[in-house]
Amino acid sequence: MIRARSSFRHRLAAAGVVALVGVALTGCSATNQITTAKAYSASDGVRAELGDVTAENLIVLTSAKGAPAALQGAVTNRGTAAVTVSLTSGAVAIGTVRVNPAETVLLGGDTGKAITFTAANAPGEVTPLTLATGPGGSLTVSVPVLDGTLPEYATLVPTPTPTAS
Repeated sequence: MIRARSSFRHRLAAAGVVALVGVALTGCSATNQITTAKAYSASDGVRAELGDVTAENLIVLTSAKGAPAALQGAVTNRGTAAVTVSLTSGAVAIGTVRVNPAETVLLGGDTGKAITFTAANAPGEVTPLTLATGPGGSLTVSVPVLDGTLPEYATLVPTPTPTAS
């Protein structure tokens, strides 16, 4: 009988130690939100949410103010219906993107939808970019304007088209 009680006490103590270790290991995440679970801008660009549409890593690449510019990033539709996103920079309409349900459309780069326009701001500044959808309304974000100084953007900066003289 004494052995049975002693064995039961050892098991009970071991279970208590396991429970305390479990609470200690999960204590931080039990009271604080996990940072990596929050949406954030992971690169040089900005993030925007408009209804079921999320725009990620939006940046404008140009060589100078008044030069050709290219919008880079991605647009995702988390909704159940296709949506058309209208993009304007300041007062200038620069393009539209149709995004099907559960789809992501890349903007710019080597494989994305090209959206080019004339840069209103110089590299190092920000430019207003308005995203608009019928059901989600509109949202204006300040998008960084970058040039080809960083190697990852060097080949993506549009070059001016030569004019005949």
